[in-house]
Amino acid sequence: MQFPYQLAAKGKYSLKNVRLETGFEYENEEVTGTKTELFSIEIEDRKIKAVKPNEPSSNAIDAKGYLMLPAFRDMHIHLDKTLYGLPWQALSPKRKTVKDMIAYEQEIIPGLLKTSVERAEQLISLQQHYGTHFVRTHFNIDPTSGLQSLEHLEQALHHKKESFKAELVAFPQHGVYYTDTATLMKEAAQLKSVGFIGGLDPFSIDGSIEKVIDFTVQLALDHHKGIDIHLHEVGESGMKTINYLIDKTIENPELQGKTFVSHAFALGHLSEKETEQIAQRLAEGNVGIASSVPFRGTIMPIPTLKKYGVNVLVGNDNVQDYWSTFGSGNMLQKANLIAELYGYATEFALSRALQFATQSILPLNEKGNQQWPKAGDEAAIVLTDASCSAEAVSRISKIEALMNDGNLFWRK
Repeated sequence: MQFPYQLAAKGKYSLKNVRLETGFEYENEEVTGTKTELFSIEIEDRKIKAVKPNEPSSNAIDAKGYLMLPAFRDMHIHLDKTLYGLPWQALSPKRKTVKDMIAYEQEIIPGLLKTSVERAEQLISLQQHYGTHFVRTHFNIDPTSGLQSLEHLEQALHHKKESFKAELVAFPQHGVYYTDTATLMKEAAQLKSVGFIGGLDPFSIDGSIEKVIDFTVQLALDHHKGIDIHLHEVGESGMKTINYLIDKTIENPELQGKTFVSHAFALGHLSEKETEQIAQRLAEGNVGIASSVPFRGTIMPIPTLKKYGVNVLVGNDNVQDYWSTFGSGNMLQKANLIAELYGYATEFALSRALQFATQSILPLNEKGNQQWPKAGDEAAIVLTDASCSAEAVSRISKIEALMNDGNLFWRK
């Protein structure tokens, strides 16, 4: 997909006829609808400068009554490994394990690197089509690609710098010790552009939970990075890894709020009591979960995690690549899937489900008071053809405009 928008404004300017949510409608103390009004919005210095009563006759950009929502954020994706832009191919039944996939990557990475800049840009354009302006993206660090995956990804992000932002995770996809990757990880950790140290199934890939987690934690501490590890393992090894990482964050407060377990499928196979116990521990260590919300027999306990205050981030993970054919790149669709899976069907519950696309930024608080947008907020918004957040989530409404750092792009 080519970039679906054209630049409409940047710098200092105003919007009029912007639809914002102002409160809930109630019947017998139950939320039955969402109130909205039209406003004028001033943008300056990459921020929302002011939210004012609507001035329909002003010389401002006409938002045409579209609903303004926070721009979407995808908090787990692999921009460097997409097949998007290449001819269609489904998954091979021959590759059943992560180690099978590692061997396959070692074969195909040299060829894929030849076009990885262009394909990453196409995937970014697909995400922008659906209203995403920010991602946390993992990039391969392995002996086959060295630092080339990072170098190519940075080129793609540079080309998109006006309309898109990313934070980067150095990801040892082929293991830290299963292949000789520890030295490369140390090299990547020194780079200013890298914000997080990644990891992969320490027990099943590298044969040791403690050795790998200790290496990851020390690397993060030495270079003041966050941690975001992939954990597909279930059962005893999966839970031991989660608990060991929590122990390390409690020992090292610098890591609290900056440490995440991606996928964490082990959490989807616990009793209710066990789920509540681990949710309490995650909250105690301020360790977050980055979930792709899998549906293959594993229902993640997102409502319980949220109940105990665990930071739950959501992402597409793989978008049409050789690991999965199901990722769409659409964060509003992710919010819709979560709402359907957990039964968030009422006006109130659907409005809350928007947080999984925006990563916790919601126009109205629990009591229906307007809390976004306000002067000083980041100028990162979408305009969508919906009457309210609940409708946007339920109908996966079309995005008409995207703003990043105050740069407004309108659909062509």
